[in-house]
Amino acid sequence: QVQLVESGGGLVQAGGSLRLSCAASGRTFSGNVVGWFRQAPGKGREFLAASTWSGGSTYYADSVKGRFTISRDNAKNTMYLQMNSLKPEDTAVYYCAACGSSCRVYDRHDYPYWGQGTQVTVSS
Repeated sequence: QVQLVESGGGLVQAGGSLRLSCAASGRTFSGNVVGWFRQAPGKGREFLAASTWSGGSTYYADSVKGRFTISRDNAKNTMYLQMNSLKPEDTAVYYCAACGSSCRVYDRHDYPYWGQGTQVTVSS
C-alpha cells in the first residue's frame, strides 16, 4: 500500500547537520503518520520523531527534541528529518515508517510499512 525510500545519510563530523528524506509512494492521506526511527549496532529500534502529513500533529523523543526537526513537502510526498548538533551517539541506521492514525506513534510494532534504512555516521 505504502512504499518508503530513505536517503540523505552519510558521514558527518560531530556538531554538524544532516537532512534525511523519506519519499513515499502509494496511498497517503492526512490521517497517516510517518515516523523516524534509528537502530544502532546491538540495540533496538528507537523512536525519534513522527508527523502526520498535514503537519498538525508532531511527536519527538526527548533525546532529539530541540536538535531534530520533522517536516514535509506534501507536493513531493516526502517527509524530512533535519538533524542538527549531531553527536557520535547518533550513529545508527535511520528508518522511516508509516502507519494509520490509530497507531501508537512511539511503538515500532504499530508501523506496517518501512523503508530500507540509511546509514548515518557521526565522527568525533
